[in-house]
Amino acid sequence: MILPNPRITFLLMFVAVVVLLGAAFYLEYVAGLEPCPLCISQRVMFLGVGLVSLIGFVHNPGTVGRRIYGLLVSLWALGGLYFSVRQLWLQNLPEDQVPACGPGITYMLDAFPLYDVVRTLLTGDGNCAEVQWTLFGISIPGWATIGFVGLVLFGIWQAFRTGRDNNGGYR
Repeated sequence: MILPNPRITFLLMFVAVVVLLGAAFYLEYVAGLEPCPLCISQRVMFLGVGLVSLIGFVHNPGTVGRRIYGLLVSLWALGGLYFSVRQLWLQNLPEDQVPACGPGITYMLDAFPLYDVVRTLLTGDGNCAEVQWTLFGISIPGWATIGFVGLVLFGIWQAFRTGRDNNGGYR
């Protein structure tokens, strides 16, 4: 089977991230959903995947560079996977075990020490346990989890794929 060359694969990863972030911004600014701290952390991880993919596309590296960029994509996606799974875990806690809701991130940045803001972004709060939207019964962090798993696998595949086949295509 002939597959796209590594440069096009990085472009496809970048486009996928743009679509995912576009959907997140649509849900925030058009649908009016307020992102929780873990949602913001997931967006940062998607942004990291997108930037590494864009750099990989522009750079068009050789085998070593492709492996480095592929592994970096996977690392960013693994970070995002942690945050999305954490949010799914919070959403499935019994109501009496859900952490207390905190103030919005904008207020926290103005009023709290940076350490407290970062801690909330890494662990979430009660706002993260609220399911605000679903598609086919899957919540936003569920869809993010699917996206991050796909990006981890794509990054690993990109890092360890073999070179050209006899027909000039990529395997």
